Amino acid sequence: MVREWDPRTASSAEIASLLGTLNAVFAADLPQDPPWRESSLREYLSEVMPGERRISWVAQAEPSAGGQPGAILGHVHVLMLGDIGVLEVLVHPSVRRGGLGRDLVRLAARRVYQEGFQSIGVEVVGETPAVAFYEALGFSREYVETRSVLDLSAVDWAALGEMATGVGAGYHVEFCPGSPPDHLIEAYARAKAEVRDLGDGELRPSSYDPERLRDSLDTLHRRGMKPYIVLAIHDRTGEVAGLTELVVPAQHPTRADQYDTIVVQDHRGYGIDRAIKARMLLELRSAEPELTEVQTWNAQANEAMLKVNAELGYRPDREWCEYSVDVAELVHRLDAGR
Repeated sequence: MVREWDPRTASSAEIASLLGTLNAVFAADLPQDPPWRESSLREYLSEVMPGERRISWVAQAEPSAGGQPGAILGHVHVLMLGDIGVLEVLVHPSVRRGGLGRDLVRLAARRVYQEGFQSIGVEVVGETPAVAFYEALGFSREYVETRSVLDLSAVDWAALGEMATGVGAGYHVEFCPGSPPDHLIEAYARAKAEVRDLGDGELRPSSYDPERLRDSLDTLHRRGMKPYIVLAIHDRTGEVAGLTELVVPAQHPTRADQYDTIVVQDHRGYGIDRAIKARMLLELRSAEPELTEVQTWNAQANEAMLKVNAELGYRPDREWCEYSVDVAELVHRLDAGR
């Protein structure tokens, strides 16, 4: 039984059942990743940025003989983001290869097509069954990053302390839990806008203006995702010369997600990237004592950042790919049974 589903009004039992399927998928496909928790999972699934919409469906087993609702065995949601629908599909490993995944993609693709969007994008983790699944549906690989993971138990904290103080003269570093101070928001936005990488994929866009940044931070908090920011400030001008962002999700608080790390072009060569990332890790030791790992994603061509990550102790883990497809072609293919 497949039906449209709203996490905001779903029962606690449905949220728990979906979590069970999510963790079964992790256990099968990403066994080294920590299992997710129910903390703020409802908010994670429902809260979006202003101007964005998320539509979800679930596939549910038949009710038990006693009338209890069946388990959620599949889930799909599509985020209407700019000019693209961003897809995410989960199918419990016990019912894979039975056509459920295709059925869920068909539902979402039809809605995206009806909404007037031209394409659908999806993040696909390398070396998982999702690669063959999406390629068989006609999705094409557009962009590849490398995910790297840092085991905090293996960090040389003394060396990290030296890195954190290695920023060049004329700069100071500030730790900003939750949000940058309001008087730096505009400078923060300018730093992000100046070094926008036009080669990046579109599925996890950054925010480049002050109001959008405020909205983004507010949305993170509402989704149960605690942001931390470290800034390098140029003493003479007060401008943000570099920044690094990290989020600790309530859903998997033992592994943090590294977001953007940026050094403005005019301020490169002063050790800012290494210093701000090292400072972040030092601060997290006391701010998030439950944390054991940090994961980060980098373009494979970004050799400078990959080198910094290696010096900090990150180890490459998997490819993280973005795929896309023309939505009209996808709907036609699925309706034709191809």
